[in-house]
Amino acid sequence: MNSNVIMQSDFTDMKLLKRGKVRDVYEIGQYLLIVASDRMSAFDVVMDDPIPDKGKILTQLSLFWFKELEHIVDNHLVSSDPSEYPEVCTKYRDQLAGRSMLVHRADPLPVECVVRGYLSGSGWQEYQAGGKVCGIPLPSGLKESDKLPEPIFTPATKAERGMHDENITFERAVELMGREIAEKVRELSLKIYRYGSQLAAQKGIIVADTKFEFGVKDGSIILIDEALTPDSSRFWPMDSYRPGGPQKSFDKQYLRDYLIEIKWPKKPPPPKLPPEIVQKTREKYLEALERLTGHGLED
Repeated sequence: MNSNVIMQSDFTDMKLLKRGKVRDVYEIGQYLLIVASDRMSAFDVVMDDPIPDKGKILTQLSLFWFKELEHIVDNHLVSSDPSEYPEVCTKYRDQLAGRSMLVHRADPLPVECVVRGYLSGSGWQEYQAGGKVCGIPLPSGLKESDKLPEPIFTPATKAERGMHDENITFERAVELMGREIAEKVRELSLKIYRYGSQLAAQKGIIVADTKFEFGVKDGSIILIDEALTPDSSRFWPMDSYRPGGPQKSFDKQYLRDYLIEIKWPKKPPPPKLPPEIVQKTREKYLEALERLTGHGLED
């Protein structure tokens, strides 16, 4: 299982544009090449221990959702088949298989587009402190993990690697992007969330919250980066959902819970992850892929 783990790609004859928490992005002529590594971040810190196959799972899920969401919004995908990539990629074909996408360039918007359908994470903390999330008042008396009356759009600033994203109000998003674009991405985000969460519900998964990234290409807003993966969403099994506390999950919450339990201070250096934590995290990501798409990595 570990022979194909990629902690980071190193394609020296391509121009590395950026190395994110999980993805390495290369510039190839008019396109970008996005390579999903097996790096795992929690609390905005990249762990030293990779999660085998994680990059492949994230890529396959994003490809599934890009296709499912085409009727709502265009995306940046050109191809995910390395045999169709530019010639410079040929010698890296084995490493790129299953974990890469050739994509159109777009100008990324400066805001993470978060949608919450349930009260959890930083939203729950904000609600406890003042009855609001990102400036949106919510009914009193809600419990942790309660379903919200309606999904809400709660944008966040994009943080550099190692920094924390910060929840902001919609008006602050307007200041950063302009009203027309802010309203458009709010509408798109809510539409995608409603459609995606309905489809996931048919597979026994609650999408508690998720975040999207959008970019502008030729004057149009398109979906970029990833979509509805265990890295960008909270996935809860429907059959064990009980409001009033944290939920079981198919996402990185399992790892976060472990890190909280060992009282890691949420800043570098990361702790060494025990093999069973690595294995269990991989299993959760894989189960999300299998439930949502109906197939595993081998198909």
